[in-house]
Amino acid sequence: MSTRIVLLVTSPRLPAGLLTAEAWDTVRAGLVFAAAESEQTAALRATGVPVTVLDTDAQGLLDETRGAPLVVWLAGPHGDQPFARQLGLRLAREPGLAELELMYGSWDPPGARLLDAVAVMDRLVSPGGDAWKRAQTHRTLAPYLLEESYEAYDAIERGDLDELREELGDVLLQIVLHARLAEELPDGRAWNVDDVAGILVEKMIRRNPHVFAGERVEDLEEITANWERIKREEKARESVLDGVALSQPALALAAKLLHRVARGGLEVALPEGDDLGAVLLRLVAEARAAGHDPEAELRRAALAYGEAVRVAEKAGPAE
Repeated sequence: MSTRIVLLVTSPRLPAGLLTAEAWDTVRAGLVFAAAESEQTAALRATGVPVTVLDTDAQGLLDETRGAPLVVWLAGPHGDQPFARQLGLRLAREPGLAELELMYGSWDPPGARLLDAVAVMDRLVSPGGDAWKRAQTHRTLAPYLLEESYEAYDAIERGDLDELREELGDVLLQIVLHARLAEELPDGRAWNVDDVAGILVEKMIRRNPHVFAGERVEDLEEITANWERIKREEKARESVLDGVALSQPALALAAKLLHRVARGGLEVALPEGDDLGAVLLRLVAEARAAGHDPEAELRRAALAYGEAVRVAEKAGPAE
């Protein structure tokens, strides 16, 4: 009877010892080997499963386990791919030696790579990491957060989803970096990325009772109305303008202010006069009344003008 060799792969992002029932049955029934000590080897030994550290190649494992009915190779955090490839090629040349099987003892949960992002950022900001990141503050990083957000917006406007994936990563970098710097705030004011995520989770659950609390809704308009109602209940605001980001571009700011005024049922006269600011504000109000997004419309016109400039540059100066 040939040996059954099980290459047991586990997620390094889950607690050691958190394995499927099949994986536990397998390690308890066979001889277990690993290339190095790890949290997984310690977890198995703690439950009475012997684990032998065997620093060898594929042929060494075959020699060591010849005649054993079941052998488990506990792969390291990176899967021991070179070893697995070597073993697979060896058994392909002489299949009678053993039968090789890949078994997943645990899988990365959705969002597992976010844990990697947090771990890498911690290394970068900790002593001995990246001096530039360690020297930053929330204020010095603020322009980069805007810049990366604009670049993600540009990718959406162009319909370039591959670029959007990368640009969202750059936005995520800013979030993780801000959270890591906040861990070192003095006087008990520190917070971390788990606090950020926790607040977000609570907000998503609270503002979507039709999903998490069984509340019945008829359409998208009712979902939006519920969101706004819950948001108002959460935040004790004295003005309909509270919470408007005043640092956003002026055109978008004007549109947002007019939207808030209309939503609050207020009638506030627009400024009179022929000065440019008053004229522009009235144009924004007219655009909104006509159902247009003034920011998007101006952006579209500006981009079209930019393309015209490029065409003119290629054509050269007029004779």
